Amino acid sequence: MYVRTVYATGDPALIDAALDATREAAPRMLATQAGYRGYGLFADRELGKIVMGSWWDTQEDQRASDDHLREQRGALLSPFAGTVTTDVWEAPVFTPPTHAGPGAGFRMVQLSVAHEGEQQLVDAFRETVLTRLRDLPGFESASLLLDRPAGRCAVGVLFSDRAALVASRGPQAAVRSAGVGAAGVSLRSLEEFEVVLLDRPGT
Repeated sequence: MYVRTVYATGDPALIDAALDATREAAPRMLATQAGYRGYGLFADRELGKIVMGSWWDTQEDQRASDDHLREQRGALLSPFAGTVTTDVWEAPVFTPPTHAGPGAGFRMVQLSVAHEGEQQLVDAFRETVLTRLRDLPGFESASLLLDRPAGRCAVGVLFSDRAALVASRGPQAAVRSAGVGAAGVSLRSLEEFEVVLLDRPGT
């Protein structure tokens, strides 16, 4: 499975219009593309940040959809987006689709990892970290994403609502500390978002 993420920042005063347009149009646009498996739209309205993630069967499906939808995506984010960054990830570990929806909470951690530590990180996440995350109240789903050429990874965790997201900060910090130490990776960023939309075709 492959994931394309889009990270946009801009004027917080303009974010609601961009979110409304994207929430309405993105699922219809994506549904016409071969290999499409799911989509998430996340926002930090206070700071003016939008994150989108779309899931694809193969790297070829991801690439073809990006070629087809790039201009339409830009139009949806305009005039909010002052900066837009697109990344493509491999998804070696992820849990089944969640039934969570708008109002859920999303935490995203990005890390650096050396090539020789990638498999150790994947194994640690699958065998230890994910088990501990599942024990957190309000846990809905989690995924580990890798950008092997860039030596980067991202961990996304969904919680049922904002209260569960806030309550999980301390416990997940402990899980994160143990996982980072075991895999020999370094933390790059830690962010939280509200869930605006989750689209799960066929579920």
